[in-house]
Amino acid sequence: LEALLATGRKQDTARVVVEEMPQGEGRNVEVFFFTLGRHISHSELIEEYESRGLKPADPYSLAAVNEHEPSFAETHPNVTGWKNSRGWQCFAAFHCDFSKRDVSVGRSVKDGFGGRWWYAGLRK
Repeated sequence: LEALLATGRKQDTARVVVEEMPQGEGRNVEVFFFTLGRHISHSELIEEYESRGLKPADPYSLAAVNEHEPSFAETHPNVTGWKNSRGWQCFAAFHCDFSKRDVSVGRSVKDGFGGRWWYAGLRK
């Protein structure tokens, strides 16, 4: 949670999801972004990562990008996802709504993401 707080953003977080966020690679990794410009289901998104030789970035690596470049999400709303121990599809999303920088961490209640998102990945 401290990594999310360090971004200085308004938080919309589900505590149970935050407690089980994958620790992943941390702050000193190269994060790659791609966008599709269309709605995509969770299963299709995994295929898109695979086709690029990537895996979804862990939330801490993504938070480090947004902490280092606070304005990045204003033009590139960015997200990563994972499944938790309950089988929920979860996400960490950095975006700007109504001129306010936000970070949202929770579980997805619908299948997939809309076309505005930039997906964060790490090399496999």
